[in-house]
Order: sequence, then C-alpha cells, then structure tokens
Amino acid sequence: MDEIIPQFAAAGASLISFHPEASVHVDRTIQLIRSTGCQAGIVLNPATPLDALQWTLEKVDLVLLMSVNPGFGGQAFIPHVLHKIRRVRELIDASGRSIRLEVDGGVKVDNIGEISAAGADTFVAGSAIFGSGDYGRTTSEMKQAATSGQID
Repeated sequence: MDEIIPQFAAAGASLISFHPEASVHVDRTIQLIRSTGCQAGIVLNPATPLDALQWTLEKVDLVLLMSVNPGFGGQAFIPHVLHKIRRVRELIDASGRSIRLEVDGGVKVDNIGEISAAGADTFVAGSAIFGSGDYGRTTSEMKQAATSGQID
C-alpha cells in the first residue's frame, strides 16, 4: 500500500487515509504520508477495535469510522458504530488536538443528525445523495439535519 502514497500526493491529494490492516508498519505509513506534505488519516472498520488509535491518535489529522463493511454502496448504517463515534470523540477531545472525525457508510438525511450529535464532524454520503434524484435538495437537507444534531 505504501508504494501508492506518493502517487496520490503527486495527483494532488492533501489528506491520505488508510486502514491499519493494509499497512505493514502503521507508524511508517503515517510518516510516509506526512513526508509527501499531506495530512494523515486512519480508517477503522466497524469491527476494528479502537486500540488501533492508542498509538496513532497523536499522529493523525483525521479518524474515519466506517459505519458499513467496505465493499459496495447502498449498505445500511450499522447502529453500534454510534457508540464508537462517541468514544472516539471523547479520545479526540481529551487529546487537545484538532482531529476531524469522519463517518462513511449508510449516512442519510434521517440519521445524519444522530451521527453528528454522537460527535462526527465530517460525513461521506454517496447513495443517499446520488440515488435521490435531487442532489441539491438532499445535500441541503443533510446539512440542515447535521447542524441540528450538533451539540453546543
């Protein structure tokens, strides 16, 4: 996986994220990403334990929590990921660092508020938008729902 990182950076990426399971040495992968001038992110599947963050959180700019098992679009959000979002938000806040918390998978108008309230601040929505027929309206509804879910 590391061999393609420079290619992504050369293509214009500013943030490169990866699954720890795809790396032989997670610290080296983070260092390689940073050496290209990009920010680094770590991606955790629904069943990946949060232990993966114990030694990496202070080195990354983004934590992406998958809320479906990667592979294809249109899957339903896995509800137990909400607990994971809350826990990662606590870890990020305790770190004192500005780390984005992104959620990808099954994010829709009807659940983005709850996902936001759990602590996510960045969202990936594919099928929810592109399957809607009115991208602009759906995007606006999602922004409104995400904002209403935020806790001050």
